Order: sequence, then C-alpha cells, then structure tokens
Amino acid sequence: ARSRTVGELLAPTSPFDKKCGRENWTVAFAPDGSYFAWSQGHRIVKLVPWSQCLNNFLLHGTKNVANSVSIRLSRQNSDSSQKNKPCEHIIDCGDIVWSLAFGSSVPEKQSRCVNIEWHRFKFGQDQLLLATGLNNGRIKIWDVYTGKLLLNLMDHTEVVRDLTFAPDGSLILVSASRDKTLRVWDLKDDGNMMKVLRGHQNWVYGCAFSPDSSILCSVGASKAVFLWDMDKYSMIRKLEGHHNDVVACEFSPDGALLATASYDTRVYVWDPHIGVILMEFGHLFPPPTPIFAGGANDRWVRSVSFSHDGLHIASLADDKMVRFWRIDEDYPVQVAPLNNGLCCTFSTDGSVLAAGQDGSVYFWATPKQVSSLQHLCRMAIRRVIPTSLVKNLPIPSKMVEFLCYQI
Repeated sequence: ARSRTVGELLAPTSPFDKKCGRENWTVAFAPDGSYFAWSQGHRIVKLVPWSQCLNNFLLHGTKNVANSVSIRLSRQNSDSSQKNKPCEHIIDCGDIVWSLAFGSSVPEKQSRCVNIEWHRFKFGQDQLLLATGLNNGRIKIWDVYTGKLLLNLMDHTEVVRDLTFAPDGSLILVSASRDKTLRVWDLKDDGNMMKVLRGHQNWVYGCAFSPDSSILCSVGASKAVFLWDMDKYSMIRKLEGHHNDVVACEFSPDGALLATASYDTRVYVWDPHIGVILMEFGHLFPPPTPIFAGGANDRWVRSVSFSHDGLHIASLADDKMVRFWRIDEDYPVQVAPLNNGLCCTFSTDGSVLAAGQDGSVYFWATPKQVSSLQHLCRMAIRRVIPTSLVKNLPIPSKMVEFLCYQI
C-alpha cells in the first residue's frame, strides 16, 4: 500500500545554491509534541510549532515553503508570552548541523554534580532545550521558547554525528562523534562533561537511550552494535550480526527491542537483554551474500525509527523508498517514494513520519492499527521486566515466548 502524504516543508533555494551543504542530516520532534526541528543545511536549523505546522498543511495543501509563514522574534516580547504562544525560530548555528535532539527537564531530577549553588541555569518544569551537533565538533544548546544560545560544549575534535537525551528528564546528553568517542554531558551542571565512552575503533554514527535511561546503544563504522550500562559507564556487550557499517539504532517504547539499520541492506530487531536477533527486514531480494552486503549495493539503509505503538518500524534506504514494517510481518505494510532520503523519525504521537532530504522535509501518515490488549499488556510488562526475569516467570511457555517477542 502507498502511504498518504501529509505535507512538505521545502527549504527556500536560490538559483546558485549548491546542493552540497544543503543536506538535511537530522529531524526531531519535541518530547511533548510541541515543536518540530530540522537542519535546512548551510548552518541553519528551523524550529516550528508542530500544531501550527499541521494546520498550515490543512489550510494550504501539502506544500509549504519553510520561510513563508516565519514569525520573527520581536524584542518587546517577554519570555512568558513567548512560552504561552509558541514561535517559529530560525537558528544560525555557525557551522554545518549534523545532529539535533530535544531535551526537557524534570525539576525533581537532581544533577549528578553535588555543588549546585553556583550554576548559571535553573531548569524549571516548562524548560525545553534543543541540542545541535556541528561539523567543527561543537555542541550548542538552545532555549526552544526564546531561540537563545545557552551553552557551547567544545570537547569533541570531529563532527558530532548524533545526539540523544536521557528520557528521564535528567538533562543527561550523550553525543556520538567521528572522533571515535561518545561523551556524556550533564546540562543541569552547566554542561559539564561527565564521562568519555571509548570502545569504537572508527567513526560513531548514532546513539540511543533505552526508555528507562539505563542502557545506551551506539553504532558506527563497524559491524558491531555496542550496549553500555549508563549507571556504571561500562560496556555491557557487543551485538554481532551485521555485515557492513551500522548507521542508526532505536529502542522500542517498552525497551524490549532494539532496531538497527546497516549498509548491509538490512534492519535487524534484537533482544538487547540477551543479544539475539529476533527479526530481519531486508531491502534487497534475494538478500546479498556477506561479500556483497559489505560493499556498495544500492540498498544501503540510512535510517530507522520505532513507532510509539511498539508495532511499526520505518526504514529509509538508498533505493528511493521509505518503508513501514510491522514487527510480526516479513514485508512492508506501506511504502512511499523519497529521493536521497537521509533521516526519518516518528512524531511524538506516532501518527506521522518525518523524513529529511536536501534541506526539505516530507511527512507521511503512518499505518493505523489499534493495538491488541495482549500487545498493550506485553508492553506494560516489558517496561519493567527484562528478558531474563520473564523467562523465570511461572507461566506457560507460549506466554513467555509472546512476552519475549518470539512469536
């Protein structure tokens, strides 16, 4: 089935605009669904209120030139009025933007730093931050409501390829870089760098937190998937199985599954707790042998995203297609065309998929499915019980298999 287009945000281009440098490497939705952000290329990040964006699609059809409805910040506006009425912002980050991540604060979550009297920033309940990872190795932290620069983090020596905030509201930020390291920052401690995670022998492409913030997954220019314990900052295990660079990863909403995308033309869905592959979604038929999977094969998978219903996965590959998969089906349930797609992510409510390409963003309606009561119960259980404990429950083996996503 062909997926229905919801809308497009087209970056304005001049006649002499070079395509190189206009790549949209990253798109992101705020955790509360209030904002959408994407890199327009040439140092620019655009922040738009998501509800306003959807209304514009309904009013003006699907096409929407990104700057046509821009609301510039006026100096008279107070911070409080801006927070009540979300504004669009155009942010010049000073260098090519490779990664974006939204982070929201929970005041009760204390900083891991003991000394908090001298901090410059007090992050309140309604705080929303945007982190941008740049070509020169810097990470800039912005206030989403005002568009102001708050912090400039400068420890990486190469491109910051990915960023992820811990979902628990602690404002712990992890960055993945081409300098082969992952760095852990505490933004409640004024952006203090707490830890450097070393283990990757080559560029690190992506990182993702588990929903309970206890595990970090990182992937890069190697065939291995790394899992880290974020309480001890130690490596838990490496997942082996891909035949080419692994470029993207994301956990399911209950943390029981991990999806990874690779240049070997496949998306694997793992049980991260025991390190086994549960599902394989292929983008080339018949599947390439390891020697061909390890090279250029016109089917490199660029991005993968897990839907919030825990049932659907989206993947984006070099064959100019976006695919929607169900975790219990071997074939895509919906597809959509997209040239030169680089990144994709589901909206906070899971109803829309955003995919970036050459400075513009395209949106599709996602497959609609009412989750069964069985699946909802499974997700509720798996949020709190890892695979090893599920296997010890005194219940029938078929139920254990279902809870472990093995049927």
